[in-house]
Parts: sequence; structure tokens; C-alpha cells
Amino acid sequence: MARDVQITIDCADPAKLAAFWAEVLGYRVQGPPEGFDSWEQALTAMGVPPERHNDASAVVDPEGAGPRLFFQRVPESKRVKNRVHLDVRAAPGLTGEARMAALEAAADLLVPLGATRVGRFEPAPPLEAGHVLMTDPEGNEFCLD
Repeated sequence: MARDVQITIDCADPAKLAAFWAEVLGYRVQGPPEGFDSWEQALTAMGVPPERHNDASAVVDPEGAGPRLFFQRVPESKRVKNRVHLDVRAAPGLTGEARMAALEAAADLLVPLGATRVGRFEPAPPLEAGHVLMTDPEGNEFCLD
């Protein structure tokens, strides 16, 4: 039996990263619990002090197919390269220069949202189709693939 998976990302600003990744993936920020119009209202009702309202956030696939991404505030900053990262499929079915052009176009859309373009890796058939290495607003690596 397959299990659902949630991807958890440690960060300094969960709301900011959730908004960024919702845009990148076409997800939406997860709404508040039933009966509440906002997370602020729900957290206040739960007795969570205002300074802790941005301790966590999540984004979900509107179609319900992809995994939930959960962002949790941690005190330490990112120090080393990620051992696990997300590959965002930005050029499905494309090869060669058409693929790389699509990846570059996707990178150009993400930079104004807070992403940083790190490098371009050219296709090297038969094993490497080419990709663009990026970081999110907190420096977490991901690839446009």
C-alpha cells in the first residue's frame, strides 16, 4: 500500500516561503480550519500568541494529487547544501534547446518572486537532459528540470 508523503521544510519565515512555493508549484496556501475566516482568527481562538502566528504554514495541491509542503520555523539558519531538494518539472516532454529555453523562461518568472538563479547545466545525452539550479528566498536549492 502506498503512503501519502508530506515534505517538511525548516525555515525562518514560513508564510513567505509558503507563498513562494505556492506560486512555483501552482499550489495554494492551505486555508484555516472549518469555521474560521483566517489563520489569524483561528490561531487567536486557539490561544496562540501573536508572535507565534508565523511558526508554520503549508501549501497544498488544489487537485489533491501532489504532496503537502509544510514549512516550520526553526531558530537556526541554513548552513550547507541540501541533501534532498525539489525538482520542479518546468519543461515536460521537451529536449535540447527547446527544453533549455523553457527552463530559462521559468527561471525568469521565479526571480522576481525571490528565487536566485545559481547555474545552468547543459544537456549531456544520454543521461543528462539539462537543468537550471535555483535557490528559494531562504537559500534552499531546487532544480528546474
